[in-house]
Amino acid sequence: MWLIKESINKFFAVIDFLILARIILSWINPNPNSTVTKILYQLTEPILSPFRNLLHRFGLVGAIDFSPFIAVIALNIIRSLILGLL
Repeated sequence: MWLIKESINKFFAVIDFLILARIILSWINPNPNSTVTKILYQLTEPILSPFRNLLHRFGLVGAIDFSPFIAVIALNIIRSLILGLL
């Protein structure tokens, strides 16, 4: 059981790291044709897009994209729920 919980924690930690890397990349405006940038966007966009759409639906669109922050909070709640069920 410990191994399953640790694997779940590692999985969510990797997702958190990828989202953080995307936030940092957005500040430095990387080359969009870079392989690293493409891979990072391909891995994180399926997670961030629903939250971005939700913010647009409620009219909460501005200069700052809050979808990564909301995604990290939601992912932490999901992680807690999964670990609680185990």
